[in-house]
Amino acid sequence: MDLFKSKYLMSKFVIEGLYRREVMEYPEEALREAITNAVIHRDYIGPAPIQIKIFNDRIWFWNEGRLPAGITIESLKVSHRSSPRNKLIADVFFKGDLIETWGRGTIKMVEVCRDADLPEPEFREESNGFSVWFYKDIYTRSYLREMGLNERQIRAMMFAKERGSITVSDFADIAPGVTKRTLQRDLSELTEKDLMTAVGERKARKYVLSYPPP
Repeated sequence: MDLFKSKYLMSKFVIEGLYRREVMEYPEEALREAITNAVIHRDYIGPAPIQIKIFNDRIWFWNEGRLPAGITIESLKVSHRSSPRNKLIADVFFKGDLIETWGRGTIKMVEVCRDADLPEPEFREESNGFSVWFYKDIYTRSYLREMGLNERQIRAMMFAKERGSITVSDFADIAPGVTKRTLQRDLSELTEKDLMTAVGERKARKYVLSYPPP
């Protein structure tokens, strides 16, 4: 964590009452949980070390060893049983107060990212191991493209990010030649995905980002 703070990640200072608090660009608790999770669940028979890669808009943690039988990617964001691969290491972490509650690590990562107005972390099984992806900003072209948005919708998201909101008329200006019905359908799909929120009555309706960009 000290290396993250001193070398790789940016921090900002916020004022709370009379005190100044340092805030990392990714929640410190979430990163600590990801490291703890990797150490406890790594398959130490395999040759690959735990790996961390830091990109401009995301950070990636990976450890060798897939999920235990009966635990799925989907179950990691809700209450689920704890099944540490390395029970002795897990016990040491628990007694050292690095684990608060069994089976809560991935849920906590999700919660603290939401509280920081950041995208939920993405959990994957890849390269014969398990990875956690943290994203700095949900409103990046690459991330939105991975979510399956079409290029018009991405253009609308970028417009709203820059201007604070977008209307159907604004959308028509940046997507010439597209019918109003298609544009309205694009915006409706964005609200259904909880990426945008419709504000106001139908004639004066505008669409704003559901999450404030950092």
